[in-house]
Amino acid sequence: MSGHSKWATIKHQKGAKDAARGKLFAKLIRQVEVAAREGGGDPADNPKLRTMFQKARDSSVPLDTIERAVKRGTGELEGVTYESITYEGYASHGVAVLVEVLTDNRNRTGSEVRTLFSRNGGSLAEPGAVAWQFDRKGVIVVPRSVDEEELMLTALDAGADDIADDGDTWRVTTPPSDLHAVQTALEGAGITVDSADVTMVPSTQVALDTAEAAKQVLRLIDALDDHDDVQEVYANFDVSDEVMAAVEV
Repeated sequence: MSGHSKWATIKHQKGAKDAARGKLFAKLIRQVEVAAREGGGDPADNPKLRTMFQKARDSSVPLDTIERAVKRGTGELEGVTYESITYEGYASHGVAVLVEVLTDNRNRTGSEVRTLFSRNGGSLAEPGAVAWQFDRKGVIVVPRSVDEEELMLTALDAGADDIADDGDTWRVTTPPSDLHAVQTALEGAGITVDSADVTMVPSTQVALDTAEAAKQVLRLIDALDDHDDVQEVYANFDVSDEVMAAVEV
């Protein structure tokens, strides 16, 4: 199984835990608000808002809560102004890490992110040191039970770039702007979509061959992901099913 697919599984599992704590709701609402502020409050004319809106709905965020976030973003309701910042760094074993945050206090968040890196065996890097190793893509995860030929015909016809076998699932990759169209086409064809999101896909990967190495990297990623201002964490590690099973024991 590829590193990205394994990462998607980890994020899905963590998302369920975050939802139970209400943490995921808060992050999604902030993302909706910023998307509306940057591109307007109409999802039909704002692809980023459309994606964030659907992501929030898929995570069971109440519709009225999402709509209030949109209004705060457009200025119809009073709200906090958030700044989008991307931090770049390294976990142990040379794993590249991208951290996307939305914050109302750049200095506080920057200091806290730096501390999380240093306390968990990592280090911050200069801007540009890590970002070149990632490409922004739309990624749709589909159950492995779906027929490959049907999936390929539907996805590629709707604008997908690639389809990959990730063992337990299929991974459909799209240009970011085509994510919604491909997802809609798949669902229209009766194909189940486990998840759909715009993400940063690594161009190269670092293999973590032992459970201890995987634990060291995941410890940092988990600490970063738990920070209230952190919206997304991306990393270019690759871990086998066997090693991941040992980590989860």
